[in-house]
Amino acid sequence: MKKLLLSLTLTAFFNFVNAQNNSIEGVVYDNSNTPLELVNIFVHKSNQGAQTDAQGAFNISNIEDGEYLLSISYLGYKTKEIPFSVTNNDTKSLGTIILFEGNEILSEIVIDGTRKNKFSRKKTAYVAKLPLKDLENTQVYSTVTTELLESQLVTNFEDALKNAAGVDKLWSSTGRSGDGAGYYSLRGFSVQPQLVNGVPGITNGFINSSNVERVEVIKGPSATLFGSTVSSYGGLINIVTKKPYQGTGGAISVTGGSYGFTQFNADVNVTDKDFKKLSLRLNTGYQGEDSFQDAGFKKSVFIAPSISYKANNNLTFNFSYEASSNEQTNQPFLFLNRSAPLAFNNLDELNYDYDKSLTSNTVSIENLTQNYRGEIAYKISDNWSSQSILAGGIAKSNGYYTYLWNSADWSDPSAPVANPYFDIYVQDTDAKTKTFNLQQNFTGDFKIGTLQNKLLIGVDYLETRIIDQSSNWGYAQTVTAQGDILNGLPISANSIDAALSGSGNINTDTNQSVLGAYASNIINITPKLSLMASLRYDRFKYEGDANNTSDDLQEYTKSTLSPKFGVVFQPILDQLSVFANYQNGFSYVNPEILPIDSADPTAGVILQSYDLERANQIEFGVKTNLFNNKLNATLSYYNITVDDKIMGFGAGKVQDGTVNSQGLEIEINTSPIDGLNLRGGFSYNDAKVTASDSRPDLVDVRFEQAGPKISYNFWGDYNFKDGFAKNFGVGFGFNGSGAYDTMVGYPSVGEFILPAYTIFNASIYYDIEKIRVSLKANNLADKAYFKGWSTITPQTTRAILANIAYKF
Repeated sequence: MKKLLLSLTLTAFFNFVNAQNNSIEGVVYDNSNTPLELVNIFVHKSNQGAQTDAQGAFNISNIEDGEYLLSISYLGYKTKEIPFSVTNNDTKSLGTIILFEGNEILSEIVIDGTRKNKFSRKKTAYVAKLPLKDLENTQVYSTVTTELLESQLVTNFEDALKNAAGVDKLWSSTGRSGDGAGYYSLRGFSVQPQLVNGVPGITNGFINSSNVERVEVIKGPSATLFGSTVSSYGGLINIVTKKPYQGTGGAISVTGGSYGFTQFNADVNVTDKDFKKLSLRLNTGYQGEDSFQDAGFKKSVFIAPSISYKANNNLTFNFSYEASSNEQTNQPFLFLNRSAPLAFNNLDELNYDYDKSLTSNTVSIENLTQNYRGEIAYKISDNWSSQSILAGGIAKSNGYYTYLWNSADWSDPSAPVANPYFDIYVQDTDAKTKTFNLQQNFTGDFKIGTLQNKLLIGVDYLETRIIDQSSNWGYAQTVTAQGDILNGLPISANSIDAALSGSGNINTDTNQSVLGAYASNIINITPKLSLMASLRYDRFKYEGDANNTSDDLQEYTKSTLSPKFGVVFQPILDQLSVFANYQNGFSYVNPEILPIDSADPTAGVILQSYDLERANQIEFGVKTNLFNNKLNATLSYYNITVDDKIMGFGAGKVQDGTVNSQGLEIEINTSPIDGLNLRGGFSYNDAKVTASDSRPDLVDVRFEQAGPKISYNFWGDYNFKDGFAKNFGVGFGFNGSGAYDTMVGYPSVGEFILPAYTIFNASIYYDIEKIRVSLKANNLADKAYFKGWSTITPQTTRAILANIAYKF
């Protein structure tokens, strides 16, 4: 009996082992015969999978007998599915598998924790609206990866952008309607983050960093592919949000720290078990914090559901939505008088009390922001694909907006020159912005003769409406730079209501729309040499203010063409490229209704119209991807000239300016040894007005929105792989900029220098499969420093943050 049981047991065991010895193998290449590393291979109806190695090879073993479907997916490429069956110790070889490039659709987003150079991302489908490797792209861009955000325990969007070479903050987000998003200098020009997942999005108020997958800063005039409404002459900022992926997982995290900082976030992703067709992701959270000063706060709640449904291997539906409810006090923007000589030229003379906010927690502004994006991605053939996008958003601003204006009459001997003062102006805000966007893109990857072509053909339509029923501005009180009240009552909701009594309302309803058509083609002359040519036709319609009786005067329509060219040569294929580009940008300037005679209100009005402003950039540089992806670097020189620039304000506007901005940028991402990741950036910019008959005082003067000439950033992260410190990690870095004259655009009033600064930060963390615990110190040296744009705004002092995250 024992022998029989033993025999049966051994037989069952060997049968079981034999049943598990089936395997499948293959090699994955792209259509230019280059092996693809880290391609995701997944066997449906099982939990088995693998990723390709550096040679593109993969092998999955211990597969039970049966029939299966193999899914092969890689970011920026069209997913391929191959049926196969295995039985009786079979080793199935699929040979060479070719993946074709396509749109960056949601179903192809994967969680990848195996990339060694974690601060570098070598590919994106957004920058060129084509899936290109960085070495193939003639344009320069910086990507702030999710791994970098995690290493730095980033809790606000401003800190994320400190990692992009050449980006420097001018203003924080104010939350007001229209232009309430933050302002940053980029290549000598101001820019706001107005692109979300490659399409126009509303970013007024607070951008929830917990829902940011990565940030892409696209450098240089980019109106050819993106139009003029979301890009500046310096570039544009694209926020890529978190999206569904195949699998089940997520994380719950809690963060607390200095100045009452509290953050809770839950992120959950699920995929249907049987067919792997439907993936859902829900990201939600709360964040609140007080000011480092005597008053001020921010708080935000957001929810961001997204869904991806793969109907079949050729058709995918994707939808994402984000709603954010925010409330904040205004930061102390100290506006310096632009029309009278300054009696103080530096911080010592201003004698500002760094601990004073000059505001009250009873005076705040609320924002409700919503963005949605629906997409249909269809693979027409192995060579052609279609992407249809419907997107839009709405932002509402309600509450009190304040600013401080240094309006003292310094010609008055009794004016307190030794104790500068500021008038506080207030507005009861009631405004909303609506956007609606349609896009249709067709991409092709094909050969004409021996020449490989990557072709994009697209059209887009963007409609924007701003309804503003806010009060007119009113004077509330006067305070000193030390926070002492010289006139009026302490700032509160009641005192503001009294100040605005009888002020009336703005009551405007403006509409504009843009219809664009574009085409872009990249031709591979040889595997090492490629040429790019793009062209956009843009038709802009401004419908004016629907509530204005002179509405018919304001309406106008203008059209333009915008070209773009580039060349890339790779002396060492897939490792080193030399590039050059010509890029174009433009800006429509809305007409204005002006009085014929400002001294005689009965004289009537006239319509003052303007031509387009236009920017042209020439750029060249070098990109590297050396030592098996361990060293990614970009070095570039650019020269941008803007013609027909509007000079002056209001009735004083004259379109006779020329601005030139040139500079040098360096960005390096490297992982020299396992576990060590380094990122650094440096930017030098020289932007100045080169011609203006109406403002000769500005010629050869630095352009007012250019920010400091020099900015730099560095962050290093080391994760211990062995020994007593295994799973521990440390991070350290700094960022800073040179001195900046915040009044550089107003030379008649004198200068006010914001000093140069360097801010040091550090972190330590413990990270295992399910748990990550982090401790972060921002502004280690407790440095007092300022930002501004004809303003002075103090920045946060030393802050300590602690975080714990549970991953599942």
